[in-house]
Amino acid sequence: MNFTDIFIRRPVLACVLSLLLLVTGLKAFTGLQLRQHPEITYPAINVTTVYPGASAALMKGFVTTPVLSALSSAEGIAYMTATSTDSTSVVTAFLTPDYDVDSAFLEVSAKVNKVRTELPRESENPLVEKMESASGDILQYISFVSEVMSQEQITDYLSKVVLPEINTIEGVSQAQIRGKRTFAMRIWLDSERMASLGLSTDDIESALARNNYQSAAGKIDGEFVRISVTADTDLNSREEFEDIVVRGNGQTLIRMKDIARVELGAEHYRDVIRYGGQRTVFVQTTASASANPVEVAANVRAALPDLEKQLPPELKMEVVFDTTVSIEKSIEEVLKTLVEASIIVVLVILVFLGNLRSVLVPMVTIPLSLVGVMVLMLMMGFSLNLLTLLAMVLAIGLVVDDAIVVLENIQRHMEEGESRYQAALKGAREIAFPVIAMTFTLAAVYGPVGFLEGLTGALFTEFAFTLAAAVIVSGVVALTLSPMMCSRMLPEQIAEGRFSKSINSVLDGLTQLYLRALDEAIKMRWLTVLFCAVILSCIYFLYDSIAQELAPMEDDGVVVVTGTGPIDANADYMEKYVAQTEKPIAEIPERERSFFWVSDSNVFSLVLLSDWDERERTAKEIQDSLLSELNKVTGLQLYTYNFPPLPGAAGGLPMQYVLTSTLSDELLFQVADRVREEASKSGLFTYISQDLKFNKPELVVNIDRSIAGEMGVSMEDIGRTLSTYLGEANSGRFSVDNRSYKVIAQADAPFRLNPEALANYHVPAVTGEMVPLSTFVSTELRSSPNKLSQFQQLNATYIGAMLAPGVSMGQAIEYMDELSERALPDGFGHDYMGQARQFLEEGNVLVATFGFSVLLIYLVLAAQFESFRDPIIVLISVPMSICGALIPLALGLSTMNIYSQIGLITLIGLISKHGILIVDFANNLQESEGLSVREAAKRAAAVRLRPILMTTAAMVFGVLPLLMASGAGAQSRFSIGLVITAGMSIGTLFTLFAVPVLYTFFARVRKPLSAHS
Repeated sequence: MNFTDIFIRRPVLACVLSLLLLVTGLKAFTGLQLRQHPEITYPAINVTTVYPGASAALMKGFVTTPVLSALSSAEGIAYMTATSTDSTSVVTAFLTPDYDVDSAFLEVSAKVNKVRTELPRESENPLVEKMESASGDILQYISFVSEVMSQEQITDYLSKVVLPEINTIEGVSQAQIRGKRTFAMRIWLDSERMASLGLSTDDIESALARNNYQSAAGKIDGEFVRISVTADTDLNSREEFEDIVVRGNGQTLIRMKDIARVELGAEHYRDVIRYGGQRTVFVQTTASASANPVEVAANVRAALPDLEKQLPPELKMEVVFDTTVSIEKSIEEVLKTLVEASIIVVLVILVFLGNLRSVLVPMVTIPLSLVGVMVLMLMMGFSLNLLTLLAMVLAIGLVVDDAIVVLENIQRHMEEGESRYQAALKGAREIAFPVIAMTFTLAAVYGPVGFLEGLTGALFTEFAFTLAAAVIVSGVVALTLSPMMCSRMLPEQIAEGRFSKSINSVLDGLTQLYLRALDEAIKMRWLTVLFCAVILSCIYFLYDSIAQELAPMEDDGVVVVTGTGPIDANADYMEKYVAQTEKPIAEIPERERSFFWVSDSNVFSLVLLSDWDERERTAKEIQDSLLSELNKVTGLQLYTYNFPPLPGAAGGLPMQYVLTSTLSDELLFQVADRVREEASKSGLFTYISQDLKFNKPELVVNIDRSIAGEMGVSMEDIGRTLSTYLGEANSGRFSVDNRSYKVIAQADAPFRLNPEALANYHVPAVTGEMVPLSTFVSTELRSSPNKLSQFQQLNATYIGAMLAPGVSMGQAIEYMDELSERALPDGFGHDYMGQARQFLEEGNVLVATFGFSVLLIYLVLAAQFESFRDPIIVLISVPMSICGALIPLALGLSTMNIYSQIGLITLIGLISKHGILIVDFANNLQESEGLSVREAAKRAAAVRLRPILMTTAAMVFGVLPLLMASGAGAQSRFSIGLVITAGMSIGTLFTLFAVPVLYTFFARVRKPLSAHS
């Protein structure tokens, strides 16, 4: 007795098992997270050090390099980058995927603390921050704007009230203020008045330190009481700072207000965000890597109404940007595709079977398999994301296959005169082995994919195991529930209607036509083998001609605009010219809203587009059109791009080429300029730039040390004077409402407008007299680097580029590698960042996996068939199918990317099922009926033609919604749909001839079972 007999004879058991699967699956569904991608962590550690007034070169030599050296021995770091600009050093340590960011943070913090003594004494303590995602994935931007409150007041209110509220929301990793202006007590010094009164900058710093002292006075311990003592030694208001006595001789008092303008201002005035034509302040939220971003964003939105009630009446709040909108839209599109694919598959089966009761047998496997697989997804910690949902879309065409094969075999026995009960028993026994073989074969395909590392492994492990689990569940349903349903539901005498008769007539005619063609193919079998060899050789040439990229660019409903102004531009300049760019952006018909973020001489903007259903142009088309308009804007250099299609890559231009060297930055700049110029002539890029530029005006102060020495003026005196007047150095802190803020003393604007102002700064000589700097200093204006970058502790510069239409990332990298080979002198090297680095690390991972999958299937089939020859016959269909899939890619309908590659791997299992059906049945015919190898091959091919055509049609038509996909995430769905449609269609046609012909060559002659006995 076969195990399938149990379920036919015990229908309640079969129903109970399926119902258990359904109920537990529905329960598991409620516990699954909803995400855009599987949980992926590309953690990084940032070390930011501020040294007010220091040049980029000084920051690099005295701050960045020691920090890089200290971090070089830390565990878990994949690579490091560093940027040194005026007053700021940023070192980023990118950790290996899924490395524990907390342990890395502790180690990096310890190493930074250890190196602190080597950094300049005047520099601020390095700030060490951990990022769960190196790409800094943003969740939301929330705008706060007021016509009454200043930016400083808005920032202060957000810091006190809004940020604490949002940071307590479950799943929020961090809430930060962007475009902020933090309160600071600004002491704007009058250098001329100070000189006339004989005051130096040291006098100012000393007065601030003496009069603004935060004391911890202690306690009075009485006999029965203890009283805390608070001394009013610090300052808390503008008026108190104005009244500081800088110098007094008993009769004449010089107060701070006599030589400075004191105001409650901001720490700096470099950042400005414009939204809706006016300045605003943003709160940026970021979700934890392990949290459900859709749920976190919903929680934030749910908390905003209560938060809005607490806001002052003049402060308005609005969610400007929410990344989960595109996530939800993408998932909505996939769910829509899921429903469409289910309906199409059911209709295809109905066309082939022509009977509603028969259709029910394979139809019930769809919900059972898709819902049942959620139990395994929950147990393995998976989520409902674009990839697992895409796996379910593909599964719809797969899960019905086993039930179709069982149903077709049982119906064949009924047509031969057996009762439905006997037909179910016999048909299920016959088909049990092929169903198990097909199930395990298809599941085995994804084994290698599930164990990949890196981004590809993180992305496709859930996809692979979800699809494999759905296939296994469908196999279980096909061998337990489907035979039982056939034994109870199929009509004993199927009354064929006109439609059913016509379909059967067409299929019968097709079978006869196929047999005649197969007869000719077997007669000319050497020609068929030669044809297979030609197909095999074509695969290499087809693959070589296909454009390659990591993933197709998607329409996220956003266009990013970024650019730079002149290197010496301030916030007022940038805001003036940004206002000019608002007009062409506002004229975009599809624009919903947009904002601009100005920081120093850089500008960043997001143009948020209307819903996908409401516009005809894609984000890429709008991006290209907008770029041509922005090129007309003077005063700024602007370019546009889209967000990276995959998580883990930093934003910015797609091609990020890193030129490295141990030589000087001047030589690095010269070589980089040649590389950039050469690359711009290639025609592969529409925009190209390099970040290292020696165009920043720098005033060099040359000191005559002899004269300064004669006057008793030390270098420290000169340096401290310049630092106070020009450097925005921290001169202490003051508190208001139990919150502390910086005190910053600096020359007032009229006294630092031009280089000539320095000549009027005075320092005290040894005689006590105030001596102007012009006595022993001279100045010269020269160009200096805007910023100095390092990559893996080497001097580096980044060349960023936008790819021209039709140019793939693979072509661009191949060209840059070739250019580097011939253009770079000794002492120079190159690397890549961003999307280009992702492509190099992940682009060919699945190609190697493809071969491993074929080998694994071969071994699984060999074990199942107990033969090393039969799997070769089955797997000959694989290159046929792959060739068919590569044809539309070679024609430019899509690219070779990770989605099309996963489609190719899926084809291995899909097309192998055809070969399994033919080879297994042919073997059975040799043993049961004593047919020759040739006759067995012909008859098996004819008998299995109908289920092969039915399963192929179900799969091909089931993925048609992927080919017609639109909206968010459409390109990735199209890629995988195109590969499977072309591969299954063309591959099935080739397989129907190649497998039977090769069976006549390689199949072992089997003796009838009676002869064995």
